[in-house]
Amino acid sequence: MIINNFGSKATAVASSGLMLALFSTNTAAAASSSGMLKSDDFVGISFWLISMALIAATAFFFLERDRVSPKWRTSLTVSGLVTFVAAVHYFYMRDVWIADGSTPTVFRYIDWLITVPLLMVEFYLILSAVKKVPVGIFWRLLIGTFVMLIGGYLGEAGYINVLPAFVIGMIGWAYILNEIFLGEASKINAKDSPPAVQAGFKTMRWIVSIGWSVYPLGYFFGYLTGLNPADSANALNITYNLADVLNKIAFGMIIWNIAIKESESSMK
Repeated sequence: MIINNFGSKATAVASSGLMLALFSTNTAAAASSSGMLKSDDFVGISFWLISMALIAATAFFFLERDRVSPKWRTSLTVSGLVTFVAAVHYFYMRDVWIADGSTPTVFRYIDWLITVPLLMVEFYLILSAVKKVPVGIFWRLLIGTFVMLIGGYLGEAGYINVLPAFVIGMIGWAYILNEIFLGEASKINAKDSPPAVQAGFKTMRWIVSIGWSVYPLGYFFGYLTGLNPADSANALNITYNLADVLNKIAFGMIIWNIAIKESESSMK
């Protein structure tokens, strides 16, 4: 009975999320003053593909909650929230781009200010599922995340020069990398985590290092190369869009894999 109730709740949550996301799509489309998506608009096409992929991932993560033990459900819920929030923002970013070809900076950073801290919290959650973890890890990851995002936004929105903003963002990123490669989170993972968690933690931190490197590359090509505005906007947006696939969907799939393996091993 309890399992059935959990299944019904997860299905209801996933269905509600999908309905809200579809409603947001229609609302954004109705509000847009644009024409149709053009076959040679590869940036616009990437917005469409990724928004649909994010919705599919959201349904998957919420529905898969019933396959894992209770201590892993929070991690999968957060993964679903990340892709859901990103999908809603992608609907709006997509229509902004198609309407006039402008970079949807504000929408993108609102998305990141919600989803990126949630992604960082996942490191804390997967360790907490197997051991009591100091709360300092949680706060250090959040601080690094907000320094990185605020620095990037100040530069892209034109509040400060793009180069010092780039440096601020890189400092925040380096702070995060230090915590997950050399800091307390890394040490706890190596010492106390079971093999599946250790492997997943290592893959997640490589996504944060290699996968996240795509964002500063997009920033660099979009603002620091001297390209004309149209080419800069194309390079910036398609780079950010492709990075979001890896850093939101693939990240969540790693957590799903950890949760499945650990749940199955606990049943043996």
